[in-house]
Amino acid sequence: MAAAAGGGGGLLHATADDAVHSTPSPAAPRGPLDPAAQRYLDAVAAGDAAALAAAFAPDALVIDVGREIRGRDAIRRWAENEVIGGVYTLLEHTPRADGVTMLVRFQPGGSDGFRAHYHFDITGGSITKATLEYA
Repeated sequence: MAAAAGGGGGLLHATADDAVHSTPSPAAPRGPLDPAAQRYLDAVAAGDAAALAAAFAPDALVIDVGREIRGRDAIRRWAENEVIGGVYTLLEHTPRADGVTMLVRFQPGGSDGFRAHYHFDITGGSITKATLEYA
């Protein structure tokens, strides 16, 4: 999620060396995360905007706190500018028939970050729609 932690339009930045941490709450499902969602998180941990975009269908839509980003090229640019460099902690995930809902903490560089709900619609192994909202 690239929801600004303040004014501006830039969001979510941290170091590319940071890893994704998975610390589920006691109520969180213990099963594996959907592979497309895992690819998204792994790409952020690797600092790879192209890999993040590749987790999405070619015509996918990201709704980042109301702002729409459509298509892999736009998603890659968004990720380069607002997501890559951040650190995710997966707090919970709930599988759905059409995807997964995750509760994450996103930490832009040097900050404590914020909690967010990510709703990923997934079809054929690719994210078709990602709705990102503050928790």
